[in-house]
Amino acid sequence: MEKQATTREKKKLSLREFFSLGEVGGYFFRKKDPARPTNTNIRMMHGINKISIVIFLIGVLYLILKRFI
Repeated sequence: MEKQATTREKKKLSLREFFSLGEVGGYFFRKKDPARPTNTNIRMMHGINKISIVIFLIGVLYLILKRFI
């Protein structure tokens, strides 16, 4: 019973944890793995993914700035 009560409590995130890049930062700044197969399709897919993440973040920043300015 007590265990369920502790799992229901919400964990409070610090500001640093909220804005941590985590997996997004790891996606942009990871080292090349020589064991990972490379071909043109995978490289194109990762390139398009990176572009879409950047455009999304720029859009979010625009909406935030538009709201407060």
